[in-house]
Amino acid sequence: MFRRMRTVLLCAPATTGVRCRLLTLPWEDVLVAHILSYLPLRQLVALQRVSKEFHTLIRLFFAKSTSLELVGPCVPKEAFCSLVKDNSGLLKLSLESCSSWLTDEELLPVISRNRRLLTVGLSDCVGLTRHSLGALSLTCLHLRHLAVARCEFVDGPSLRSLADHFGELRSLDLSGCSRLKDDSICYLAKKCVRLAFLSLAVNESITGEAVEEVAKNCRGLEHLDLSCCLRVRDHAIRTVAEYCPKLQSLKVKHCRHVTESSLELLRKRNVLVDIPPPSGSLSLVVHSGPYVNIQQRLKIFLGKSFLNQSGLAHLWI
Repeated sequence: MFRRMRTVLLCAPATTGVRCRLLTLPWEDVLVAHILSYLPLRQLVALQRVSKEFHTLIRLFFAKSTSLELVGPCVPKEAFCSLVKDNSGLLKLSLESCSSWLTDEELLPVISRNRRLLTVGLSDCVGLTRHSLGALSLTCLHLRHLAVARCEFVDGPSLRSLADHFGELRSLDLSGCSRLKDDSICYLAKKCVRLAFLSLAVNESITGEAVEEVAKNCRGLEHLDLSCCLRVRDHAIRTVAEYCPKLQSLKVKHCRHVTESSLELLRKRNVLVDIPPPSGSLSLVVHSGPYVNIQQRLKIFLGKSFLNQSGLAHLWI
C-alpha cells in the first residue's frame, strides 16, 4: 500500500485528477501523519514547486514535524531556512549536513522557537560559536542527547554552562573537542550524573583524572569512548570497571598506555572492547596483590630477542 501511495505522490504533478483526489484526503490526519513522513527530503522539497496547494501542504508537514534530521548530502541554506520557518514543535534536530554553511544566525532562531528539543546533533558544524551552545543551555531545558563532535566552539566555560543546565543529560558526544581539559570534564561528571553514553575520543589533553571522575559520578554509564586519549592509563580503566557495573562497551583504540591487565576485568563481564585480546595470551589472576606487568623485567633478564622467540610477550600475573 505504501508503494502505491508513494507512486501517486510522485505522479501527482502530471495528472490533475489524481492530484485533486490526493489533496482531498485529510491533510493532518492522513497526508502529514502517515504519508509524507516516508518521502525523502529531496522529494518533499520538489513537491513544494508543484502548485500552491502542494506548497501549503509541505509547509504544514514541516510545521508539524517533531524530527528534522538533515544528514547525508549537503542541504542548501535557503532550503533549510524554508523548512524550519514555521516549526515550533521539534523534539529532534540533526544538522550534520549543514556544517559547510551553518552559523549562529541560522541556528539561533530555530532554537528559540523549539524549546522542547530532546536531541540535538551539531557535529562538525564548525561555523557555530559558543553562543549557540549557550542558547541551548538557556532555552532547551529538557535536552537529553547532544552531539558536538569536532566543534572548536566547545570550550571549558561553554561546557560548564551546559553542565549547569542539563543535569538530566543522557548522552554527550565530545569527540575531537580538543579545547576541553580535565577540569571541565570533572565538572561535567559531577553535574550530569545520569550520563549513559559519553565520548571523549581524540583528545590528548584528557588524562585518567577526568576518566576516574566520570566513573565515580556517572555510575549508570553504559558506553564510553576514549579512543586516541593518549594519556589515559590502566588505573583509570580499572576505576571504570569498579564503579560502572552497567558498562556495555568501551573504546580505547590507540590508547597506548591501556593494556590487557585492565581490560581483562571488563572482558570477563562481557563488556565489548574495541581492541581484541592478544592472541595466545596467558592470564593468571592473583587476588592477593596488584597486577604486575613482568614483560619489561623479562626483557632485562632474558633479552628482547629471546623474549620474542619464546612467546612470552603477553604473560601477565
